Amino acid sequence: MMEETNVSQTPQPTLKKAINAIQLWSIAVGLVISGEYFGWNYGWQTSGTIGFLISTLLVTVMYITFIFSYTELTTSIPHAGGAFAYARRAMGPWGGFIAGYATLVDFLLAPPAIAYALGSYTNFLNPAIPVVPTAMGMYVIFIAINWFGIKESAQFSLVVTILSVLELAVFMAVVAPYFKYENFVANNPEHITADGIFAGIPFALWFFVAIEGVAMVAEEVKNPHKTIPIGYITSILTLAILALGVMILSAGVGDWRRLISLDHPIPEALSMALGEKNALSKIFASLGLFGLIASFHCNTISYSRQIYALAREGYLPEFLSAVNKKYQTPHWALIAGGLIGFLAIFTGTTDKIIIMSGLGAVVMYAVSMVSLFVLRMREPALEKPFKAPLYPWFPIIALVLSVVCMIAIIYYNPEITLLFVGIFLLLLPIFLWQKKRKKW
Repeated sequence: MMEETNVSQTPQPTLKKAINAIQLWSIAVGLVISGEYFGWNYGWQTSGTIGFLISTLLVTVMYITFIFSYTELTTSIPHAGGAFAYARRAMGPWGGFIAGYATLVDFLLAPPAIAYALGSYTNFLNPAIPVVPTAMGMYVIFIAINWFGIKESAQFSLVVTILSVLELAVFMAVVAPYFKYENFVANNPEHITADGIFAGIPFALWFFVAIEGVAMVAEEVKNPHKTIPIGYITSILTLAILALGVMILSAGVGDWRRLISLDHPIPEALSMALGEKNALSKIFASLGLFGLIASFHCNTISYSRQIYALAREGYLPEFLSAVNKKYQTPHWALIAGGLIGFLAIFTGTTDKIIIMSGLGAVVMYAVSMVSLFVLRMREPALEKPFKAPLYPWFPIIALVLSVVCMIAIIYYNPEITLLFVGIFLLLLPIFLWQKKRKKW
């Protein structure tokens, strides 16, 4: 009998603790930095440059207050499920289901949008290279890279993220002398309206969306109580500077309307500043691949950990929680997320994928802030290595602005909202069956 018990308690492979502070910063920035390379420029279609600047400032305030508040949750409960784990602890299985679903939408749909942009950038460099096969090839390559271990993945992330940040810094330095205020304000709507500002919010989110994915590698961080706050806070400050700099300078170098529907606005902005035949625009398009690669790679890490965590807790099929014995990575979760990405790539609608991902993100942000308030009340003794500053104001601001962003996305994108809700309802019977079977 004792032997049977020992067999049943044989330790299963677990995730490996290998990430230090600078690697965590690189993952956090890497998760997001593609948002500085493409996607945000679609916001100019709906808001103009001035209205979109206001949208971006609102979103920046939301993310700064959110990250400072979310860090409290991540350090108190370092769990690969991220928001799902916090919501489940605070509000039970239903809270976990809602947060888990929203987070999956966020992280499963960001990579196909990035992969498609990678294909577009490559096609810009060489029109003979097709977009969709390139995008699909990215999945194969980066699933393989992530298969071989988090330490190796984090080192790769550090290199490509540093190169991406340096490239954006050089871009801003090169185009800054060509910036003209009259270009920035030209061709804007006669009146800046709340309608235009709200319509730009889904695209302003793209500057920062996915930074919360750091929570999903919390179980793989060395000394998480100290490392996670450093990684989160330095990364949000880095991204805020890059987002505002890239967006404002790009709008002032020429007729910004040329950029509003491109998946490669950075090299195009350079060609506007320096001339169509300037070699720098092609060089930057080549280097711009680093930013997209960094985000694609880091989002692959995050979606796989979210699938792994949900499967481990019984919300998804159990086999998805398997960890490779040799490399200690969730290999089936990596593959499953890749298959969903393949399907999304074939839609060819980058802007709609971005909006859907953003909707999942803001739902998750709101649920996370509610979880923070609930845990503060229900578990006052819960260890808090990092406390949200200016509590309760920071989480209140983050919650209110998350709801505002959510309403804006729902109002301007009813079809995408119906799809979001429809998938949720399709998954609901599976959750209810599991809830009954496991007696949650």
